Amino acid sequence: GPKVTYVPPPPPDDEQAIFAHYQMGINFDKYDESIVEVSGIDPPAPLLAFEEADLCQTLRMNIVKAGYCKLTPVQKHSIPIILAGRDLMACAQTGSGKTAAFLVPIVAHMMRDGITATSFKEQQEPECIIVAPTRELINQIFLEARKFVYGTCIRPVVIYGGTRIGHSIRQVLQGCNILCATPGRLLDIIDREKIGLHNVKYLVLDEADRMLDMGFGASMKKLISYPSMPSKDERQTLMFSATFPEEVQRLAREFLKAEYLFVVVGHVGGACSDVQQSVLQVPQYSKRDKLIEILQTIGHERTMVFVETKKKADYIAAFLCQEKLPSTSIHGDREQREREVALQDFRSGRCPVLVATSVAARGLDIENVQHVINFDLPSTIEEYVHRIGRTGRCGNTGKAVCFFDSNSDGHLAQSLVKVLSD
Repeated sequence: GPKVTYVPPPPPDDEQAIFAHYQMGINFDKYDESIVEVSGIDPPAPLLAFEEADLCQTLRMNIVKAGYCKLTPVQKHSIPIILAGRDLMACAQTGSGKTAAFLVPIVAHMMRDGITATSFKEQQEPECIIVAPTRELINQIFLEARKFVYGTCIRPVVIYGGTRIGHSIRQVLQGCNILCATPGRLLDIIDREKIGLHNVKYLVLDEADRMLDMGFGASMKKLISYPSMPSKDERQTLMFSATFPEEVQRLAREFLKAEYLFVVVGHVGGACSDVQQSVLQVPQYSKRDKLIEILQTIGHERTMVFVETKKKADYIAAFLCQEKLPSTSIHGDREQREREVALQDFRSGRCPVLVATSVAARGLDIENVQHVINFDLPSTIEEYVHRIGRTGRCGNTGKAVCFFDSNSDGHLAQSLVKVLSD
């Protein structure tokens, strides 16, 4: 394809912008009612409050500024496990604070052990590598990392595809302790010898089931088989997701130490309990009319509409605009600049409807998304759980509607009934 020349604008670096955060919702305290199961040998006791974790003053202040005042169940269990140096696989519902669950203890360790990055090295040696499946998600993790390292010497860097490679290299060479990356760009930078792996102490796979499946599994195997990558016994490997199918749990063991711990909040792959789910039987040819009807009833509330193909995402967004419903679309064929503008238009409310493929199904934290509509149902139940988890985050409530056509969606019926009844 043509040479990529896009350089994303730097994120704002004033303190207020860095610490902007999601408002806690009415059901935040209900997280405490979740049943948590920890399997594995000799797990450390859960934390009851951030104060118990013996964190340094700067990190404690950053946690408060970032709006974290009370631990969620996944944080209570994961933080002491990671602080104790154990490998971890953690499964908790969408929007329940998994990112902070791994960033806080990693930053705490780095501040305690000291760091080695300097902007004068031709090859950077990060202590921590975090990988996630999409550009938007890895950028969000990077922005979260900036909060916890604020006022310290620890430098997080984010690199992802769709942007000029020279820009990524420049970012890395200015000093890099926590490298947040999508798989393709990460392997590219390693192959160009701009990143050395022998100093890696923490390897984090966010949306780990997606990172280990057909899409990215080969890239992850390549990453851990570089000769300079510390073996699994010499690094700490952490995996987080809201869904963990059993076959992926088996694959994960290749990456984890034998005595890893598995934390499950609620039950594996359960949908977020703060999302009200409705299923409407709608035949294919009636879907467009039904969508218009629902969106007109909703008014200007922020809504994500999921479709199966990239072409359909553009088509439905254009169709909605013709119907005087301001919409935009996001999918893998749009240029990175267009993807960022679409998300910005959605976040700001300029376009209250975002039509998306599964590229936006995982991890994205967008404030005040009140509705998710599955115009097309996905091929797996895991994908459904992630999609509807774009609403109902951080204790807020949300609504999800899915159009069910028995001709094309029969394969999901049984799993859908299980998720709904759970």
